[in-house]
Amino acid sequence: MADKRDYYEILGVEKGADDATIKAAYRKLAKKYHPDMNPGDKEAEAKFKKASEAYGVLSDPEKRKQYDQFGHAAFEGGMGGGNPFGGFSSMDFTDIFGDIFGDIFGGSRRRGGGTGPAKGANVRAVARMTFEEAVFGCTKEVELTVKETCTTCNGTGARPGTSVDTCTKCGGKGRVVFSQQSLFGVMQNVQACPDCGGTGKVIRDKCPSCHGGGYVPMRKKIPVEFPAGVDNGQCKRISGLGEPGTNGGPRGDALVEAVVANHPIFQREDQNIFSTVPISYAVAALGGEIVIDTVDGPVTYEVKPGTTTDTRVRLKGKGVPFLRDPKTRGDHYVLLVIQVPLHMSAKAKELLRQFDAECGDSLHAAERFRAERNGDISDAGKKKKRKLF
Repeated sequence: MADKRDYYEILGVEKGADDATIKAAYRKLAKKYHPDMNPGDKEAEAKFKKASEAYGVLSDPEKRKQYDQFGHAAFEGGMGGGNPFGGFSSMDFTDIFGDIFGDIFGGSRRRGGGTGPAKGANVRAVARMTFEEAVFGCTKEVELTVKETCTTCNGTGARPGTSVDTCTKCGGKGRVVFSQQSLFGVMQNVQACPDCGGTGKVIRDKCPSCHGGGYVPMRKKIPVEFPAGVDNGQCKRISGLGEPGTNGGPRGDALVEAVVANHPIFQREDQNIFSTVPISYAVAALGGEIVIDTVDGPVTYEVKPGTTTDTRVRLKGKGVPFLRDPKTRGDHYVLLVIQVPLHMSAKAKELLRQFDAECGDSLHAAERFRAERNGDISDAGKKKKRKLF
């Protein structure tokens, strides 16, 4: 049939592609064009059917052999191949459509209906610390709600003296097989048993202490050590202190988040610290030593003469330690800002006027400007007007 596209072309694979490549190509197209993902889209539905038809042939060794030899004519009546979908109901689409339906209806699903061992959920807690504690590391006591095995029923979930029954719906397997009508006919799938939740057991008489869960919540205080350089929002993972696993799976973890308080002077950006230090006009003009606060304590710094405001100074190695290499630290950057005195004595004001007079007399600059401007105007009035024409 000349009007039919090549099956290899439809799936986007080479003619010599192996089974895994063909399967992966079909899975990608099936997820993209599945009718449940494109409701009402006839074009997507048509592409989905074509991809399924191509996979139905190329995934079957015998049909693929016939197709490679005779093309589409292999499945016309005269070639004895029959309809390429003649044996479609017996093909293995379970794993492919398990992935597809998992993406559509709530994420990935485990083989066998999700009844295997599963790790428990993680629990979260917060540890509050100061800026300096985050820089140099600290140990904080954190209170967690941890589920411990119920001592009344020893974790069975059943009232003492009673037993846990085998689920009659799944026969203790934890899985049930159900049939589903699809575009390709009736398909069988496996899911966790709805009666026992995949455990294979049913508790008729629940433990009064844990209400059938097998665990009871308990408050527990644990010390959590945070390394030097931890930043706000980072978490310390403590294995095995989370929710209990299911079907024999391991416990989840405890994630303790570091909440670092703001500092009145310092600000942090990655491994560097920033702060602003005011300096007097005298120090800025003449130079001199100043004292700068750092996380390591006060240090002295020599200001150069003629330093202008907003000059940035770098204190190398006075920043935050790197988590991977605590011996290496960032830097501390200081912004020098010239501070204007708000309160001055009469003597200080007079000395400042004398200083200004020696340095250009900036206090009377406006007066000189007005005098010069008025003088220009009076001189111009005495001149005769020029004739423009």
